[in-house]
Amino acid sequence: MHLNFPLILVLATAITGLLVLLDRLWLAPGRRRAQANYQQQVDAVNPLTLEKLGKEPVLIEYSRSFFPVLAVVLVLRSFLVEPFQIPSGSMKPTLEVGDFILVNKFAYGIRLPVLDTKIIPVGDPERGDVMVFRYPNDPRINYIKRVVGLPGDRVAYVDKQLFINGEQVRTELVEQLQDDEVPAGHPLQAMARVDVVREWLGEDEHRIRLKNLAQPVLPQEWLVPEGHYFMVGDNRDNSNDSRFWNDPQMPQQLWGMVPDNYIVGKAFAVWMHWPDPKLKSLPSFSRASLIH
Repeated sequence: MHLNFPLILVLATAITGLLVLLDRLWLAPGRRRAQANYQQQVDAVNPLTLEKLGKEPVLIEYSRSFFPVLAVVLVLRSFLVEPFQIPSGSMKPTLEVGDFILVNKFAYGIRLPVLDTKIIPVGDPERGDVMVFRYPNDPRINYIKRVVGLPGDRVAYVDKQLFINGEQVRTELVEQLQDDEVPAGHPLQAMARVDVVREWLGEDEHRIRLKNLAQPVLPQEWLVPEGHYFMVGDNRDNSNDSRFWNDPQMPQQLWGMVPDNYIVGKAFAVWMHWPDPKLKSLPSFSRASLIH
């Protein structure tokens, strides 16, 4: 079960705000009138009684305390910056499992919370951006991948090499490492390697992973429709992304390209790494950096 946190936050802010407004316009004046009537009707005013007549109901007291906090969180989370945690390794080596990232919510336009309707256009995703979006097969889940194809682009993937509009994307081998995603004791563990490759999407440079033992992928080509984006993980052989939208061998993972109204924002920084907080381990800030 996935809780709709944006909806819960909006409702909590609205309810506490309405209660504060109700108190200001109606309940608080009633309490003041009760105090005034009491003072007029008795010769000796009991301070405790006077205080009791003017005391806020507990619900109003809590609403007055929580409303400003909820309102600030709602504005920050909906329109400015939202934190996310990376749950999988599909963006290695750029992002590791347990990274806590910050996402710019206004980079691609100001959107209404919950509805995600763009009300003020600011900018559009650019090739090479690391973008958070709602998973098309289940919009309650957030995904993160790299923008490879823009609307109108023709994207091809041949022999683990990207081509955009007929031009091969520039790459350069950085190093070869043991594949840490092959479990210990696996018969092929000793032979499993990953190539860490520097890749350029336009002027932007980042690193990707390519597995030497991964199953070959048939050459494919896609035309990105208007209002959609072609998303690919940096861990190229271990990423559920736009490349598999018409793969009959993975019917449970078909989701295609990302429509504009599913965009959440642009990931721009790692601020903390905490791989397993359930074990009460201490978080690390050694990976704090900007995302490229």
